[in-house]
Amino acid sequence: MTQGALLLISDIHTQYGVINAQIRHAQDCGTEVREVLVLGDFGFFGDEMHAYFRRGGHRFLKPVASLDGNHEDHGALSDLARDYADVVTYLPRGTLHPLGLGGGLCLGGARYMDAGATPRGCEITDADLATCLAHPLQDVDAVFTHDCPAGIGVPNSPGLEHYGPPGVPGMAALAARFQPRWWVFGHHHKWFDVTRDGTRYLGLPQSWTGYALLQADGRLDPVHHEVSLARRPWWKEWFHLR
Repeated sequence: MTQGALLLISDIHTQYGVINAQIRHAQDCGTEVREVLVLGDFGFFGDEMHAYFRRGGHRFLKPVASLDGNHEDHGALSDLARDYADVVTYLPRGTLHPLGLGGGLCLGGARYMDAGATPRGCEITDADLATCLAHPLQDVDAVFTHDCPAGIGVPNSPGLEHYGPPGVPGMAALAARFQPRWWVFGHHHKWFDVTRDGTRYLGLPQSWTGYALLQADGRLDPVHHEVSLARRPWWKEWFHLR
């Protein structure tokens, strides 16, 4: 593991300023952050990114990389990733992100639910899973995803029970093949922590509620910390947080 901690955070929903707030909190508490990894729902939306990073001139305090989630403009994602590569590194599905010793296998996207709740392009495909499974066993120490594996006990959110148990059934093949030490995910907007078959599964809440630190010595520490959000029009709140 390289020096400094990897700050893991999820579900930014275009509240980009939360990232620096959580970096500052970690460092004020004595942890040197070397990099931030966003586990999806960064908010790859052209208008918001232009307003914050170009007109506002904002930059992150540390290097930031991100998976894709289900709340992104998937139709424009490749263009946005190219145009804003100076502020955030997009990690395509199946990317192996270096951790120092071994690597973190990254898989964005989410399980298909229905046409009204699943944006075109966000669903995880068999090809995405095959790309992940093609990596050599010894190269994967951790798995970072937006959605969670099915069957690990993540509870459903109130009002979404009709979609069935949360999670992606196909991810079981990743767990069986790689038997990762850590598997960290977001998407479900709640803390979740369980260890099964030697893998610690850690679910993260929305970014303004907390984050996790993967320390240089291999410890994975959840950190509860509330951040005040920038105000924006009600219709943008509804669109980006639904």
